[in-house]
Amino acid sequence: MTIWFATGNEHKRRELAAILSGHSVKIPSDAGIAFDPDETGSAFLENAFIKAHTLFELVREPVIADDSGLCVDVLGGKPGVYSARYGAVGATGGKLTSSERNALLLKEIGAATGRTARFVCAMALVLSKERFFAVQETLEGEIVNEERGARGTGGFGYDPIFFLPEQGRTMAELSEQEKNSISHRAKAARAIGKMLETL
Repeated sequence: MTIWFATGNEHKRRELAAILSGHSVKIPSDAGIAFDPDETGSAFLENAFIKAHTLFELVREPVIADDSGLCVDVLGGKPGVYSARYGAVGATGGKLTSSERNALLLKEIGAATGRTARFVCAMALVLSKERFFAVQETLEGEIVNEERGARGTGGFGYDPIFFLPEQGRTMAELSEQEKNSISHRAKAARAIGKMLETL
């Protein structure tokens, strides 16, 4: 089955294709489609469905879309759906860089002792306008303190400040294979894969 993934990220496409082996996973750029819908939802699942339904209207074939981010308990769940565009304008005049966002988050948490957080991934599968499925998964952890600081060079985004107590490492210190075996996105993709097996 050909499945479209509503992303421009080639790394995410490879990750999904590895999990959905046996299916051909395409992204909009494969067909020359400029794809950048407004993510106006107030929840991860809403944004996943916005992307999935928007691309489905263009390709009329099965579509998977995801929306993910970091939720920090002491900040009331922020940055949440605004994870990729969290904070003020950066030094270059555009949105903050990953390191700037991480520094801002650590500053806002300050010396708080309750530093629990989770990565969240909502994933939607749209088979037709009226037939669709969804799953939401998490990866639990905590935010490093400023003394420990960001660690690791792998991953991206908030990975260097997201500590996994069971691993004793930050997300950015894991190998790509280790990350893909436990990540919120991989868990959601495996659940979608099981749904596809029953169709």
